Amino acid sequence: MAISSLTEYLDKHHVKYVVIAHSPAYTAQGIAGLTHTPGKELAKTVIVKLDGRLSMAVIPANYHVDLDRLRKATNAKTAILASEEDFQNRFPECETGAMPPFGNLYGIPVFAEESLAEDKEIAFNAGTHRELIRMSWADFEKLVEPKLLQFAAGMAHAA
Repeated sequence: MAISSLTEYLDKHHVKYVVIAHSPAYTAQGIAGLTHTPGKELAKTVIVKLDGRLSMAVIPANYHVDLDRLRKATNAKTAILASEEDFQNRFPECETGAMPPFGNLYGIPVFAEESLAEDKEIAFNAGTHRELIRMSWADFEKLVEPKLLQFAAGMAHAA
């Protein structure tokens, strides 16, 4: 989804957002540093295969997907990282690795690390390695309807 398509979608739904342009960056931590966004507030989209079907796992930039926890949380038999070949044609307007976490626009389920809901805002790649979108978590949740789960590697959760 090119940024123009994404911003048109957000405008159509009367969502307030900010586009942040930055020099090219290819890692979530690199983007966080360039845009002065704390890693826990920048969401990265990881494409996984749960029982062979593509899904989006959305986590804070400073964590990794724990595939075993994701598999258990989704009641899947298998959970693996998808290869670029598995999904590159699924997001034709996006640069590979810069997909926004709007699986609903691609017919792909979205699982979000529940810690993302602790912040009032979410920031994410806007389909390129040069643009970021920041918007309210409430608007993101309303539009995408992600399933909130605990699956980030190394994250401490309160009992």
